[in-house]
Amino acid sequence: MTIAQQIYHSRSTTAAKAIASIQPGMRVFMTGNCSVPQTLMAAVVKRAPEFAPPIEITHLFTLGNADYVAPGMERFIRVNTLFIGSNVRPAVNEGRADFTPCFLSEIPGLFRDGILPLDVALVHLSPPDAHGFCSFGVEVGVTKTAAESARIVIAEVNDRMPRTLGDSFIHVSKLTHVVPVSYPLLEHRMGQITDLEHRIARLCASLIEDGSTLQLGIGGIPDAVLTFLNEKHDLGIHSEMFSDGVIELVERGIINGEKKSIHPGKIVAGFMMGTRRLYDFVHDNPMVELHPTEYINDPFRIAQNDRMVAINSAIEVDLTGQVCADSIGSRFYSGVGGQIDFIYGASRSKGGKPVIALPSTATVGGQPVSKIVPMLKPGAGVITTRSHVHYVITEHGIADLYGKSVRQRARALIDVADPQFREGLEKTARELKYL
Repeated sequence: MTIAQQIYHSRSTTAAKAIASIQPGMRVFMTGNCSVPQTLMAAVVKRAPEFAPPIEITHLFTLGNADYVAPGMERFIRVNTLFIGSNVRPAVNEGRADFTPCFLSEIPGLFRDGILPLDVALVHLSPPDAHGFCSFGVEVGVTKTAAESARIVIAEVNDRMPRTLGDSFIHVSKLTHVVPVSYPLLEHRMGQITDLEHRIARLCASLIEDGSTLQLGIGGIPDAVLTFLNEKHDLGIHSEMFSDGVIELVERGIINGEKKSIHPGKIVAGFMMGTRRLYDFVHDNPMVELHPTEYINDPFRIAQNDRMVAINSAIEVDLTGQVCADSIGSRFYSGVGGQIDFIYGASRSKGGKPVIALPSTATVGGQPVSKIVPMLKPGAGVITTRSHVHYVITEHGIADLYGKSVRQRARALIDVADPQFREGLEKTARELKYL
């Protein structure tokens, strides 16, 4: 038995015993997305009544059950999320949980620099290799830096976790406790792409040239964009995340990364969200590299990719080009995420194209409302400023706003709004002296 194996076995224990290291008042980081450590979190919830004062659990987007944030749990566990998912949204907006806005690229620095010092990190890893290194698997992102910054590292080691390559490893000697588990990872399945999403995606794809490097988020529009790339050549991926949709394009040789300026031939990302098919695809795949978010989302590194195309979404866009993507008025919805990291990075790229893509309408109370608005709702968060915005795309067309006056922007955005709202938008724009 090697020394690494001896360390691994000596630190292996049950979830209940490992969680005993968490003391009242501690700040605990929990890895997220599809990598939520379910066994450890079940043990935390079971022990919750012992936490007085309450512990703080810090995380980003998470999938699956979030009983740790159920009504009443705030007496024992106070969640501080850095990106709001649907499972914690009610708690945030009801004041039972906290939200900390921050660029995704800068979140690891909060842990590393002691702005949000971490007592404990709960992580989810692949089994150690022959040299004693475990992979962070589908979630490197902010988790690697969190694990390097915490005083105590408690790891679920799951034989179902793929071994991803890149800057994605931690040695067993860095683990305080090891909890061996075996269960399928959470999966995020793509929904049926709608006709509306196809129409928007076709316009987005028209901006993508051969040899482009892509950042595509999650959702119907990014998934639909991939279906329009079958005639493209030599595409690359540099993205905070990716999903199943890239697999077919890789297998067909369309995504090969050969024209990438940095990491040629590689798909580089911070995390992934998808299905077992994706997890099998990335396991020990030398084409795929996962890196920490402070590397992947650094706008100045993103800009090193020539022809960088970043496609992001929005809740609403006003007639001057301000983009709200994290809230519906004063009601928090998601978070800052990596939108401005990639919008700014793509804008600094040679031949780069930063894109905001959204349907022209939403449905509120059974009635359509325009997502192109004269002014953002009171309390709305501006993620991409009017100075950063370049392209805004709806199903009705492409508005190129960069370097344009407010008058030109208002006209271009009215032209891509839903026709039933254009007259009202134009009337208000004239009252505001935009036109």
